[in-house]
Formats: sequence, structure tokens, C-alpha cells
Amino acid sequence: MVADADHIFIASGKKILEYKPRPDNKAEIMKKILGRSGNLRAPAMRHGKTFYIGYNDGLYQQLTNDIDSASPPAPSC
Repeated sequence: MVADADHIFIASGKKILEYKPRPDNKAEIMKKILGRSGNLRAPAMRHGKTFYIGYNDGLYQQLTNDIDSASPPAPSC
């Protein structure tokens, strides 16, 4: 699922980890995005080729800012 990603942001406590997937960091990314059961941590969201995995307030503030900046301006009347 995340193999096509350009960026992966992962909530880790109060920190936000940022990865640009490469063959040499695949194992590290998988360790961070999978939970104890081996499933993808929740919540997980894709916006374009960017993935946001896990939750903390800072990560979702960044997500909403990224979405707002990518949205076309609202039409004026």
C-alpha cells in the first residue's frame, strides 16, 4: 500500500516522523507503521502520494494544512 508513496508521515508519541521511502529504509518504515498485531496502525490516510499514519494533534494539523494548500480556491460570487 505505501510502496508508491513519495512521503510517509508517522505519529510517534508527540513527534512526527517523516520518511521518503527507499529500499534501504523499508524495514525501518514497516516497523513504525505496523502495530503489534501486524496490521497497519490506525488511523491511516492517503492524500495523493503522501501517507499519514497514526495520530497526534500535530500530524493532523499538518494534514489539514496540506489539504488546504492543495485545494483550489473557492469560487467568489
